[in-house]
Amino acid sequence: MPGQTKISAHQLMVLTILFTIGSTILIIPSGMALVAKQDAWIASLVGVGCGLLIVYLYIKITDLYPQMTLVEIMEALLGKWLGKAVALLFISLLFINAPAPVLFYLGNFMTTQMIPETPIQAVNILFVVIVLFAVRLGLEVLARSAEMMFPLFVLLYLSFTVLVVSNIKLENVQPVLEAGVGPIWPAALSFVSTAYLPHIVLLMIFPASADRSDQARKAFLIGSLIGGLILVVIITLAILVLGPEITANNIYPSYALAKKINIGHFLQRIEAIMATMWFISLFFRLTLYMYSIVTAIAQIFQLKSSQQLVLPLGIILVVMSITVYPNVPYQQTYDTKTWIPYALSIGLFLPLLLLGVHALKRLWTTKDKKPTAK
Repeated sequence: MPGQTKISAHQLMVLTILFTIGSTILIIPSGMALVAKQDAWIASLVGVGCGLLIVYLYIKITDLYPQMTLVEIMEALLGKWLGKAVALLFISLLFINAPAPVLFYLGNFMTTQMIPETPIQAVNILFVVIVLFAVRLGLEVLARSAEMMFPLFVLLYLSFTVLVVSNIKLENVQPVLEAGVGPIWPAALSFVSTAYLPHIVLLMIFPASADRSDQARKAFLIGSLIGGLILVVIITLAILVLGPEITANNIYPSYALAKKINIGHFLQRIEAIMATMWFISLFFRLTLYMYSIVTAIAQIFQLKSSQQLVLPLGIILVVMSITVYPNVPYQQTYDTKTWIPYALSIGLFLPLLLLGVHALKRLWTTKDKKPTAK
């Protein structure tokens, strides 16, 4: 439970990096290239800037309530019953729209790109079992695991980047801003909604479960920046190597990018090894989602332990991951038309609402404390 377990600022930074990358590394280049074409790399840079502003907004909220989780902040600002109701609605919508799609992306990726004869249910169940073990072991174990896996992630990422560079074609990004700045903004919004707005979930562990809140703030911000820049590089490489058309038409362009690695007709067909990098980030994003949801439900209903929630939610997650998207065209339509408004509602409007309620309460308290004239 938050407050009982503590993680270091460095561990928080690593978790934030991996959470930011998450499933975004697989799906975002395609959507951005579809909107912004060869200027998707510019849109991603704009997205990082806007995303850091949103992260700063989250930090300002946590500065006001440094020892509380997001659920506890809602109860403190909205009152016990209304706060619980809003928190329960928030968690319910989150469960449907966040971890279930992430698990679908994993299963769909595996069954379409690597093991096509394997049922998606088998892949999802196997991955969820590992995630549930991690959730049951707790935040400290998860944070230490992230520290151990992060060097491998960095090694694979650097290897991937260096090996792909030889296939770059600069003409793929020309002409720059051919359609003007108009397409940049919707593409940047798509980037922010996938990479940064879900960070509100991390307020279930930050700063209540982080040591030394001053360093934790910097770690949260720096982790968000590093994760965003890693995504910028992936998007830029996809455009430079594959071109905007192929990137837009490919469901998983970063995997197609790995297939381009061919050094002297000797070092090739290593995309399966590169996929390990994506599995690491997907695992930590999904596990942090589930840990936050389990912790939030336990706090809403004031349960002494959240352990009994893990298995039932895991079973529901597997079922949801299979039914959330009937097919890939539905998934693409949902991601472009439904996900962005939903992400804005929970990732931007909700924290702004909480800040507004806090300001009104402070104003009302100050007004009541003013001495009346005799």
